[in-house]
Amino acid sequence: MFSNLSDKLDKAIHVLKGHGQITEINVAETLKEVRRALLDADVNYKIAKEFTSRVKEKALGQNVLTTLNPGQLLVKIVKDELTELMGGETVGINLKGAPTVILMSGLQGSGKTTFSGKLANYLKTKKSKEVLLVGCDVYRPAAINQLKVVGEQIGVEVYAEEGNQNPVEISENAIKYAKANSKNVVIIDTAGRLAVDETMMTEISNIHKAVNPQETLFVVDSMTGQDAVNTAKAFNDVLNFEGVILTKLDGDTRGGAALSIKSVVDKPIKFIGTGEKMEAIDVFHPDRMAERILGMGDVVSLVERAQEQYDEEEARKIQKKIAKNQFGFDDFLKQIQQIKKMGNMKDLVGMIPGVGKAMKDIDIDDDAFKGIEAIIHSMTPLERSTPTAINASRKKRIAKGSGTSVQEVNQLMKQFDQMSKMMKMMQGGGGKKMMQMMKGMK
Repeated sequence: MFSNLSDKLDKAIHVLKGHGQITEINVAETLKEVRRALLDADVNYKIAKEFTSRVKEKALGQNVLTTLNPGQLLVKIVKDELTELMGGETVGINLKGAPTVILMSGLQGSGKTTFSGKLANYLKTKKSKEVLLVGCDVYRPAAINQLKVVGEQIGVEVYAEEGNQNPVEISENAIKYAKANSKNVVIIDTAGRLAVDETMMTEISNIHKAVNPQETLFVVDSMTGQDAVNTAKAFNDVLNFEGVILTKLDGDTRGGAALSIKSVVDKPIKFIGTGEKMEAIDVFHPDRMAERILGMGDVVSLVERAQEQYDEEEARKIQKKIAKNQFGFDDFLKQIQQIKKMGNMKDLVGMIPGVGKAMKDIDIDDDAFKGIEAIIHSMTPLERSTPTAINASRKKRIAKGSGTSVQEVNQLMKQFDQMSKMMKMMQGGGGKKMMQMMKGMK
């Protein structure tokens, strides 16, 4: 996520390293590189220039605090300005109304239908809402079928009228159906086009007037940069939408849309898409995104994701097993499943301060645990519950059954043993011993 921009900003601020005082000369050198980094990220020239002017104004004349060096002070100023550039504050979704009507808009290929499903899943699982998805793309034959597949995947009902080519009528009928069937939220997936055109704008404007939605959201592909910003402006002129959704932020995005869109349309980014899975949706936090762009990680979001998967009852059972030396591979497998539910692995690693930058060129597959899971599934119930029972001949059988080598089985068992000891030490307060053990682990 924004790896190129992060690298260039880091190199730009590196210019100040070694200076004892922020001066006009070294600030000018640094901000020249910062502006270049923003332009390379496809940020509008005017916005990039105004951004660096504000940073320069705040930086000049400030004395370096005793606990900070010039580079760190400038990073803080840049971070604060990036936060403001992307909206300043987190803006939630409006769920008032009976039912709440959410109108999705955007160009074809922006990920609108998929994100409608993600939003439905988010509102169902995180907000305990009864959601109805509505298929109003009557022009693309596969669109309604795609929405039905998504709805089935997440367990959300999809309303569609086969043969009806009037999206306004379908929307109105869907809201009546939602009221009659106790649905809290109606998400209307509208038709997209390959480019902005008058017919498209008239149609979505008519739907908007007919259903009077609490939220009109503009879905934009973040990989399209300034084109996305220009399209957002065209839609906003017609719909006056409430917020923006940025999709495909897990791809090779330069960041121009995220950094420019608020300044151009003066509407907040409300959600971001960070992967292909239905759970790959995050509320947009401008301050956290600014920290990630500057390589500071995002520990708060990481902890929030972990808390969402935390099962208190399961944790108590694990504690008891650890205390009695009964922690086995079945328990280990459950822990892996919880980690996988937290989201895209590379995205999770990028939230850890310093680690994301160190691993930017390393491809972390979402199936990183596939080999481990295969080894554990090749074990017998006895072997999973009692790892000490696994001898040399059993290791050969496990390796053959999982399509791995005996060396990989040995490596997993060694890491499992180290982790079990470490978890027991944590329970017993053996901090120093645990730190010594961690030094020897990968």
